[in-house]
Amino acid sequence: MLKQELLELIEEKRVELFQVVLKNGLSSHITVEHSQELDRLLNLYNTKFLKADVT
Repeated sequence: MLKQELLELIEEKRVELFQVVLKNGLSSHITVEHSQELDRLLNLYNTKFLKADVT
């Protein structure tokens, strides 16, 4: 997956999460699932494209 494609997918999931929060609230099960999906994408981005040296 290309960097730009992943960034676009992250943005789509972020907007989707915002809409789910507005409809279902912050603590609903569906909101938590969407948040976890976004977390997975962000972690993938960090792993693939950010080379942070943590020493």
